[in-house]
Amino acid sequence: MEVKVCGMREPENIRNLISEVKPDWMGLIFYSKSPRFVSDDLAVQISELEINKVGVFVNSDLETILEKVADFGLKAIQLHGNESPEFVQNLAEKSDCEIWKVISVKDEIEWESLKSYLPFVSKFLFDTATAVHGGSGKRFDWKVLETYPFDKGFLLSGGLDEESADEVLALRQQIPQLQGVDLNSKFEDAPGIKNIEKLKRFTKIIRP
Repeated sequence: MEVKVCGMREPENIRNLISEVKPDWMGLIFYSKSPRFVSDDLAVQISELEINKVGVFVNSDLETILEKVADFGLKAIQLHGNESPEFVQNLAEKSDCEIWKVISVKDEIEWESLKSYLPFVSKFLFDTATAVHGGSGKRFDWKVLETYPFDKGFLLSGGLDEESADEVLALRQQIPQLQGVDLNSKFEDAPGIKNIEKLKRFTKIIRP
């Protein structure tokens, strides 16, 4: 199971995350309305750290995304807005990064609408639909994923906490395309400040 910890912002907290939790991915949020928004000066402070960095964008233009890829050394681009398949195709042609498309879930998922993304994304990420584009601490009904029709892998997000680990592993038994989890607000002491001990306990269960 892959573990992504999102919404990182503080250099010391980031260093502790890398050394003690060792997640597969670390998410940096480039959405200015987020309380976990990352400023440009962080790029220099974390440039030499060994971690796969994911940039989280909400309806950003292509130029801005590519600038952040270069400045922060991103390995993946997470699109959390209303980006069209055509936009994703254009981005895929201009970047070597993995591209992850977030699907915001309310009561159901229209699988047919996702087909046009399949050639251009590395994975989907299913998160709870909110006005703030993530970090809500709210969980959607995972039953909607039981009809997932694609071979493409996906990450699970939205309200995951320490008590979710066993449930996630059970869901993986049902849906092998579930590749991993995206952890954020339920593992924080404050926005952008992760509780390392909580993350270590969760990771030990999900990825023994």
